[in-house]
Amino acid sequence: MDRTVSLPSQPGKATTVTLVESTSAPSGLELVSSYQTHRVGDPMDLVALAAQVQKGDDFIKANASNKLTVIADQIRYLQEQARKVLEEAKRDADLHHAACNIVKKPGNMYYLYERPSGQKYFSIISPKEWGPSCPHQFVGAFKLQHDMSWTPIEDVEKRDAEIAIMDKLLSKQTALPPYTEPNFKGLAD
Repeated sequence: MDRTVSLPSQPGKATTVTLVESTSAPSGLELVSSYQTHRVGDPMDLVALAAQVQKGDDFIKANASNKLTVIADQIRYLQEQARKVLEEAKRDADLHHAACNIVKKPGNMYYLYERPSGQKYFSIISPKEWGPSCPHQFVGAFKLQHDMSWTPIEDVEKRDAEIAIMDKLLSKQTALPPYTEPNFKGLAD
């Protein structure tokens, strides 16, 4: 049985309160007085029920909105990560297609130059080694990684540190314990 009530705090907005249906004689037995269950009680009780329903609706909307905001932030983060991956893949492909007269080996640094014709090519000679007699415009230095990706010289130290950490973890070959529940060990006091 539904009742519609206007809350004093929101006089123009009606809130519907659903009350439990009543049966005067469930299973053929009258358990309580039908007069007591059907009479209209204190109207403020109905207003309090409506206020509680309205408060619940407000909390549900706020909770859903907060969760959707977190998901939207995660989507933006993933989009940014995808954009970065695509940019790096294009850079790596361009570098792999640069002219080169030597076999490139992972772990080595290569120096990219550009001829006046626009052709880009790799050399193992750095601009410092060329000195003032550098024949072409220096574009950048890149380290060829073992996964055949390229790391710009300014990121090599950071990347090498990350790889060292991963190598250390892999060399321990410690099996992770099977957990079916989140592990917050060490986070609580």
